[in-house]
Amino acid sequence: MPDPQAVNSMFGRIAGRYDFANRLLSGGIDVWWRRRLIRNVAQYAPRDVLDLATGSGDVAFALADGLPAATQINGMDFCRPMLDEAEVKQTSRGGYANVSFNEGDGLNLPLADATFDAATISFGLRNMADRDRCLRELHRVLRPDGRLWVLEFSQPYRAFRPFYYFYLKHILPIIAGIVTGDKSAYDYLCGSIETFPDHDGIAAEMRAAGFASVEVQRLTGGIVALHGGHKAPIR
Repeated sequence: MPDPQAVNSMFGRIAGRYDFANRLLSGGIDVWWRRRLIRNVAQYAPRDVLDLATGSGDVAFALADGLPAATQINGMDFCRPMLDEAEVKQTSRGGYANVSFNEGDGLNLPLADATFDAATISFGLRNMADRDRCLRELHRVLRPDGRLWVLEFSQPYRAFRPFYYFYLKHILPIIAGIVTGDKSAYDYLCGSIETFPDHDGIAAEMRAAGFASVEVQRLTGGIVALHGGHKAPIR
C-alpha cells in the first residue's frame, strides 16, 4: 500500500502543474470521465456532497456546475499545496460560494457520522494506505440511503492492455517528467495503476465496507471504472 507521507510529498511537488499534466496525458478525456461521474450523482439530487481526495478541486467545481446551486460541496484532501491550487481557482473564477475546501485524512475523516447525502472520490482511493478503512470512513459519514461514487483507474480489456501498459511505462513518465519536472511521481502512477485491483475487485471491497447495490461502469476500454454504492436506509 502507498506510504501516506510519500504520497503527500509527491502531490505537493507537482501541485502547480498537476492540472496541465492531467489534460495533456489523458488527451482531455479526463473531462468526460468527470462528466459521467456528475451525471450519476445528479440523478439522486443530493443536498450535500463530500468530494474526498479533491486535489486541485476539478471534481468539486464540476459538481457545483452540474448540481443545483443550493447543493453544498465539501472538497477534502490531506495535501495542503493541492488545496491551495483549488482555492486559487475558486478565487480566480469567482462565485462557487457553495464549495468549501478543507484538510482531512481519508483514513480518519474529521467529520461527524451521517453528515452527507453523497460522496465522491476520484483517482484517490488508489493512493490510500488502507482502502478498506477509507471506504468504511466514507460509509460512516454518509447518511442512511446515501451514495458513494468511486472513479478510479482500473484494468483495461485484455486486447487493449499491451498498448495501454506500454504507454504507461515508456511514454507517460517521460512526457510527465518534462511537463512537471518530476518523472518519479509518474513512475509511481504507473506502478500504482498496474497493481490496482480490477473493477470486480474494487466492487468487492466496497461491499465488504458495507455498501450495497454496487454497480460498475467501465469507461474508455476499461482503463477507468466508475463504481456506485448505496448505504442502506434505516428500517
